[in-house]
Amino acid sequence: MINSTQVLFFTLSAYIHSDVVNYLSFVVILTLYVLIIGCNVVLIVVICVNRSLHEPMYLFLCSLFVNELYGSTGLFPLLLTQVLSDVHTVSAPFCFLQIYCVYTYAHIEFCNLAVMSYDRYLAICHPLQYHSLMTPSKIVKLIALTWLFPLLESVLGIISNVFLQLCGNIIDKVYCDSYSVVKLSCSYVTTSKYVGIAYMLTVILGIILLILFTYVKILKVCFSGSKQTRQKAVSTCTPHLVSVINFSFGFFFDIFQSRFDMSHVPHILRVVLTLYYLTCQPLFNPLLYGLNLSKIRSVSKHFVLGKLNII
Repeated sequence: MINSTQVLFFTLSAYIHSDVVNYLSFVVILTLYVLIIGCNVVLIVVICVNRSLHEPMYLFLCSLFVNELYGSTGLFPLLLTQVLSDVHTVSAPFCFLQIYCVYTYAHIEFCNLAVMSYDRYLAICHPLQYHSLMTPSKIVKLIALTWLFPLLESVLGIISNVFLQLCGNIIDKVYCDSYSVVKLSCSYVTTSKYVGIAYMLTVILGIILLILFTYVKILKVCFSGSKQTRQKAVSTCTPHLVSVINFSFGFFFDIFQSRFDMSHVPHILRVVLTLYYLTCQPLFNPLLYGLNLSKIRSVSKHFVLGKLNII
């Protein structure tokens, strides 16, 4: 029996051994990473330095873009290193660090999206009381809660993984994953996967239900309100709703493919889909909000052209 203190490294076995595929993958991953860094940094700077964007909606967006940088940094450097390597091994401490980053990134993303939906609910359903309800101190508390709860809550999961007794060190993925480590446990039983699913569904579905509740309220106001109210709701809520659907699809696919037999799905497609919510969402969000929100689009254009007014 091998316990977790004796496992010095993990082997990531999902990589394809083909020079052509590896070099092509490296170029694609590097390009995607550069675009993610560039797009998110530009929008963060634009929101931070332009006072006209110091409104709740844009501050929550800024928090979302920071999380995209955080999640990408937890994933892409390892991918870039491993894709050109002949031996796909990762040290145990680094593997657990990546698990923590990926795990907290997903939780923070859902919390951010929930806070943003709550903000839109107040702005559209209670416009006259909006500024009294969404005060600067409340914005700070919501952003702090969005980050602190996942960061602290995830520590318990990582600690439980670190002290597992492991009977293997091969992870069938291209990055370190919490459930993949749990499956290596000497005491792993089939019911573990259902317990994990129940826990994730309880936490994440609770957040998604909160988002859906706010949108039901928003839709009621839209149908009974003026044309201007409907246009405002569509322009500000559509990007958010698309982002929620996109991230939820990738996240839940990764959960279910990890726990159930997906051998009928081609290997390369499985790899791409498990990486989807970690690679596409960080690029998808800045492009989605940058293109759809006219105020961000206008200020970003001036920033790129060097004409940004910070007053």
